[in-house]
Amino acid sequence: MAKDILKEIVDARSELIKQKGYSFGFEIPEKRLRKVHPFIQEKGAILEVKRASPSKGDIAPDLNSFETALTYAKAGARAISCLTEPNYFKGTLEDLMNVCRAADTFENETGKNPPAVLRKDFLTDEQDIEISYRAGADAVLLIARILSSEKILSMAKKAESLGLSVLIEVRKDEDLEKLAVVMQNVNHKNILCGVNSRDLKDFTIDMLIPAKMFSKIKQISSDARITFESGILSARSAAFAASMGFNAILLGEAAARNPEKAKEFTLAFENEAQNSEKNKNGVMWIEYGSCDFGRKNPFVKICGITNVEDALCAAKNGADFLGFIFWNKSKRNIAKENVLQIRKSLEENFKNGRIKKMPKLVGVIVDLEAKETEDALSLVNENVLDIIQVHTFESALKFCTDERFKNVPHYCAVNISSQEDIQKLDKLARLGEPRILVDAQSQNQIGGTGKQIDEEILEAVSKKYKLMIAGGISSKNVTAIIEKFNPEFLDVSSSLEDSPGKKNHQKINEFFDIINDISKKQEVI
Repeated sequence: MAKDILKEIVDARSELIKQKGYSFGFEIPEKRLRKVHPFIQEKGAILEVKRASPSKGDIAPDLNSFETALTYAKAGARAISCLTEPNYFKGTLEDLMNVCRAADTFENETGKNPPAVLRKDFLTDEQDIEISYRAGADAVLLIARILSSEKILSMAKKAESLGLSVLIEVRKDEDLEKLAVVMQNVNHKNILCGVNSRDLKDFTIDMLIPAKMFSKIKQISSDARITFESGILSARSAAFAASMGFNAILLGEAAARNPEKAKEFTLAFENEAQNSEKNKNGVMWIEYGSCDFGRKNPFVKICGITNVEDALCAAKNGADFLGFIFWNKSKRNIAKENVLQIRKSLEENFKNGRIKKMPKLVGVIVDLEAKETEDALSLVNENVLDIIQVHTFESALKFCTDERFKNVPHYCAVNISSQEDIQKLDKLARLGEPRILVDAQSQNQIGGTGKQIDEEILEAVSKKYKLMIAGGISSKNVTAIIEKFNPEFLDVSSSLEDSPGKKNHQKINEFFDIINDISKKQEVI
């Protein structure tokens, strides 16, 4: 059985409470000595005072909690999170009181509103709330995963009675049921919802979990304020979180390792948050994330579409995405006018019921300065294409760091041939790319080669990232690929063709028959 780190932390903390009490042996004032400050009423960053973690070990072992918190306050933090868990994070209640003192110092020295202070710990009882209040915290973290519905409601009500806010952390659908109970019984102004991209059971990260939960939380309460937690390692990824409409980000490791860069993160988030409704990329990922990842079969993209007939065949079979190549070196290169024609036909057939769902149209680009790329981008602006796929690592890196493209709905595709190539995925992920398509490497072509990625390489990628796979996928091997790697997204092209750009409709039918059969078998299981 896999190691459950979260259970270990909670059990160790429970044992410590038995030994030393809820104050862990620290002297806590009998009465609160500072007023309670509002928690995240404006969009912004929560910066974390954090020495270590179970996943990273020591992060900032010599951290001075007062000085770090004061730096965060000067950097524009809306709130400061202080980890007080001693065994795995090396935090203390003394750190919490130091952070509160730093917030008050900032207020006294500047005359500005201080950042609110969040006690971040694995709290399990109302007495934890009482201690947090007396120590000076303005808000407390309640992790839905470790609390029953009755307990989380009781603790939230205790916090409300003291004037404290709660950050309720959710990650799974069952957590949402507990959140709903609190939202129904506690004033919304005292509640901030948090979605952790990190799984506290094994500390793996999925940057799309917050996007997946965003819409579900809004269904519980349309005015819910939501925080993106964990996984943000650059100013660019902070801006990405803002583009999806989150009210706040919680920065742990990135802020603790480089407190002097905290302002860069806060500004990136706040600047993008002002325009999040206009950011098509953020909207696209919220929509993608809102799709049911628990569905039995992966998303399927049929790429290299060049004509109406092939597009309709793929769409009638249930293709989720259709890909169009905008690169003059490809035999599947398509003109702008043809894509317009295909879009029109698809919409007509969807309207009259001949196709059950409208697939998303993806424009594949390679050379950022090419006329074809300009055509693809113009089709996005005209709402003809829905998404841009940026192919090759070099082009993707340029695209993701160019301000011209920050609002363009997109994902990146990288050719890989060795485990060392995973570093390319790491670089793009640090920039806030939540999903990256991996394709087989070829000397002469960037895609549509029919060549497969080595299974050992795919296995290594799957340990770090949700799999979006292209390269050599066909009716002959798709069952084995799904059974072995459980990919989220399959990109298929040459195996369904008679010649480059001309699909074989019988092969398309057979491919989707296999996909649907796999889904039916899994439903029975």
